[in-house]
Amino acid sequence: MGVTVVDSMAAIRQTFFQECEEQLSEMELGLLAMDEGTADSETVNAVFRGVHSIKGGAGAFKLTELVQFAHTFETALDHVRSGKLTPTPEMMKIMLRAADVLADLVEASRDGREINVASYEAVAADVKGLTLVNGEEEVEEAIDFQPTVIDFGLPEISVEAIPEAAETPSHEYRINFTPHPELYTNANETALVLRELNRLGTMDAVCDVSALPGLDDIDPNGAYFSWSIRLTSERDTAEVREVFEFVEGEADLSIESDGQAEVSDADIAALLAMALGSSPTEETVATSESAVEANETEAAAAQDASGAAPSETPAMPTQSAEASKPDTRAAAAIPTQTTIRVEFDRVDRLINLVGELVINQAMLSQRVIEANFAGSSSVVIGLEELEQLTREIQESVMAIRAQPVKPLFQRMSRTVREVADATGKEVRLKTDGEATEVDKTVVERLAEPLTHMIRNAVDHGIESPEARVAAGKPAEGVVRLTAAHRSGRIVIEISDDGAGINRQKVRASAIKKGLIAADAQLSDSDIDNLLFLPGFSTASTISNISGRGVGMDVVKRSIQALGGRISISSRPGLGSTFSMSLPLTLAVLDGMAVSVAGQTLVVPLTAIVETLKPKKADIHALGADGRVMSIRDTFVPLIDLGTQLGFRDTATQPENSVAILVETGGGARNALLVDSIQDQRQVVIKSLEANYGTVAGIAAATILGDGRVALILDVDALVTGSFEDSLSGELRYGTGG
Repeated sequence: MGVTVVDSMAAIRQTFFQECEEQLSEMELGLLAMDEGTADSETVNAVFRGVHSIKGGAGAFKLTELVQFAHTFETALDHVRSGKLTPTPEMMKIMLRAADVLADLVEASRDGREINVASYEAVAADVKGLTLVNGEEEVEEAIDFQPTVIDFGLPEISVEAIPEAAETPSHEYRINFTPHPELYTNANETALVLRELNRLGTMDAVCDVSALPGLDDIDPNGAYFSWSIRLTSERDTAEVREVFEFVEGEADLSIESDGQAEVSDADIAALLAMALGSSPTEETVATSESAVEANETEAAAAQDASGAAPSETPAMPTQSAEASKPDTRAAAAIPTQTTIRVEFDRVDRLINLVGELVINQAMLSQRVIEANFAGSSSVVIGLEELEQLTREIQESVMAIRAQPVKPLFQRMSRTVREVADATGKEVRLKTDGEATEVDKTVVERLAEPLTHMIRNAVDHGIESPEARVAAGKPAEGVVRLTAAHRSGRIVIEISDDGAGINRQKVRASAIKKGLIAADAQLSDSDIDNLLFLPGFSTASTISNISGRGVGMDVVKRSIQALGGRISISSRPGLGSTFSMSLPLTLAVLDGMAVSVAGQTLVVPLTAIVETLKPKKADIHALGADGRVMSIRDTFVPLIDLGTQLGFRDTATQPENSVAILVETGGGARNALLVDSIQDQRQVVIKSLEANYGTVAGIAAATILGDGRVALILDVDALVTGSFEDSLSGELRYGTGG
């Protein structure tokens, strides 16, 4: 019988790299704030802690290259937070490049790839150069805490501090520190904590080993030592407590300063209760008193068991086992949110199951309708309740899969820096709406098109510093990336304050490449949309950034594959804006089911403005085959869905149909002619491309309650048509007007 070996370190390693992603994200946010000159000391400390944490974890897994670079980066950041270095634009450029290298090293270490030291040596040298004093490397302090072999008979360990120069410390702290097993499981070390604490002043540490069992009873994953520490320092209590920030929740900790004990958790809960307008309950007070009694009893028992106090230093009573548990009283005073890590595949499976539940609920509703149950029967009432519960479940599950666009936006900062360096431009990325949430699948598939557009904005949109100054602009260009919810969709905009689209150059390039006829009559909007044609490029030379004619056409196809649309607006000399409108989710949709030539279609509810019954007097002919409808003193084009989609050859009479007024992302309004409206319903989106193929004017498909397949319309594609098709027709041959 085989034995399954579980690699516990693999799970810890995976957790480490997951936490690295969070730390890198927060680190970059802090560095960007420092670059803008808006960072306070806490922001600098947060950046330092992020690099320090990555270094510590990497050391536990013997990731040498990552540790070495993180140490160099950490040293420079330490100089910033101590005031030896003042952030300047030039220094922050080096810091941001270092952050990029650190992210690359983390990714390479996670994937097990071989790391080429030469690839980051230049950046490491630049970072190290920030810490040079008169051209020489500053001599670091001697290691102030050395591993010591503990004699269990004489547990006292004295750690000598580096003598302070001519200043008398003003505070004396007495600290009790008892690590939990979780501290070591998370790759933290007591020695590192004591070393950082010793930096604050003169420290004496006494190790209590009275809880250490015999060798046969030792749990390798256990924690048996506690520390009684005397610290003499000029630093305040907040700075002393900050040393223990990394191990918060992973150890029992008490700090006394100048004879004043630190407020206990129970006292904090009582104070919070009073602040909220209520007095501390008798239960809280009683619990606090019983905890003190338990501590005293436990301390006395420990002394009796050992025969003597662990040391001459008066030790603080250790927390009882009950007190070491999460403090529910404090949690009652301040509600805290806890999070769990769940594999995305599990969430995805849950989404699919909820989709099937929606389909089955629709099928059940269909059967009830076919069975002719009375509207007030218990079956119908129960079915309505089931429908409501199904919708609530679906909304809750979708909220689980939703995530803010912040991580995606942060990745674009590096793209801007790299392209700006490659082109010799000065560009700053500004973001807004980072907390806007969207389906995780949408976020993942947005990364590539968004990167294309950001690169184009820097390469083509922003002028050189010399050209900007000559035009009366700041030498540094700005690219803005924003996200917001509008009408049940997410709208992402990329704008720049560059020169705008040179329409004459775009038109000339399109004619030269044979994409349009020389005599084609194009509006400004038509010329702007030429950028989306395959093979189009205005770059005069081919480089790693542009010139190959691949980019914006890929962007447009990617956005359309997500059920979205993209538009351009540009003003000469002032810049351009690319706007993408995307569905919030790719799983479900609220739509209106309509009948057209015996077929059931679904029109997305977010695109519908109103429905109306056309009158013959409101219909007017336009050209050979076109028709428009008069609606409140305006005319809107009329689109017969039956003929547009090929369901019938002859157009239907508008007065015998129903008109659905729809609006595109660009604000254009059109009326869709359908035979009748069935109802409004929630449908589960099924990919048509994955199961069949791409169909013009159709975004996706769904399964109806009777088991039939219905097509979900792509309103924008129906209204505007394919721009490439129009070019291959009248514009390409110069017949368009």
